[in-house]
Amino acid sequence: MTPAIPLESLTRRIYLIRGQKVMLDSDLAAIYQVPTSRLNEAVKRNSTRFPDDFMFQLTAEEYACLISQFAISNPGRGGRRKLPYAFTEHGVAMLSSVLHNERAIAVNILIVRAFIQLRELLATHKDLAARLDSLESHQRRHASVINLLATEIEQLKTPPSPPPPPPKHPIGFPRAQRR
Repeated sequence: MTPAIPLESLTRRIYLIRGQKVMLDSDLAAIYQVPTSRLNEAVKRNSTRFPDDFMFQLTAEEYACLISQFAISNPGRGGRRKLPYAFTEHGVAMLSSVLHNERAIAVNILIVRAFIQLRELLATHKDLAARLDSLESHQRRHASVINLLATEIEQLKTPPSPPPPPPKHPIGFPRAQRR
């Protein structure tokens, strides 16, 4: 039984926080079709399975940034009372072992595939970035040559200054040297 969740829908729920690709507990709970509180309870009951590199809690600043960037509900209006947890790819994989139902296993497979697709997409972008850097370095080299040629052409366009007049010799015979 594979749930009908488009892969693009999952990749949109992967955020880059603290330099790591993560999914928030509320997004995961919605995908697993369980309340966020139930997901967090299962995680807390099995806290040894979720070290810091698998899961971490967002700071107030990070959460405020997410609220401003995305349409996350404002606190105090029936929204969250606690700061959300962020799960890395490994933490998401570990969730299937603490959520004991078939949907959790099927959804986990889809989420891991979404992380893999995102990683491949980023690798492609890194390759393109490397190619662009190479082109830019060639362009800089060519630009310096072009600037040198332009300077030389400008020098050729300006007429050279006339040569200095030859020294004037006095008219007549030079005076004889006295002995």
